Amino acid sequence: MARREFLLGALALGFGSLARGDDAALWKELRRGSSVLLIRHASTEPGLGDPPGFRLGDCATQRNLSDKGRDESARLGERLRREKVPIGRVFTSPWCRCRETAMLAFGRAEDWEPLASVFDYPDREAQYSESVRKRIAGYAARPSGANVVMVTHNVNIAALTKLSVAQGEIVVVRPDGCCALRTLGRIPVAS
Repeated sequence: MARREFLLGALALGFGSLARGDDAALWKELRRGSSVLLIRHASTEPGLGDPPGFRLGDCATQRNLSDKGRDESARLGERLRREKVPIGRVFTSPWCRCRETAMLAFGRAEDWEPLASVFDYPDREAQYSESVRKRIAGYAARPSGANVVMVTHNVNIAALTKLSVAQGEIVVVRPDGCCALRTLGRIPVAS
């Protein structure tokens, strides 16, 4: 079985899922800062992956956010502000749907290549995951009181956490030892 088919099947089954919810302990932890919010881009137009021949520099060639996704992105940012969650740096995949999610939620974003989708580039998964883990470990070593946001794709979040997440869902993580991440919780799509 090809790697891509296996991964898609595993993600569809939702392997490794944790209990979801708005538990008070998770919100309290986020208000303390020094966590990383891995956010899957908000809802998109129908489809899987991107159209053949898409180009990163041309949003018209990619699968982009739907009106629902734009609304979800704005509500995500509003919810974090209402909960008084301090947000520091906001990194995003260079894909337009991720960048737009970040801009609508936070008003700012820095493209970072290791958050780029590995869906069509499985050979990059290990390298990108290692770069993301190292950056997360670096932030944990120098706590700033703010949380770091990383807007990316489901396949990337699954590679890091073994979780399949819905569009617009947040997985809150911290480093666990030298080379792993500890999942603190999940926040469902902004409602």
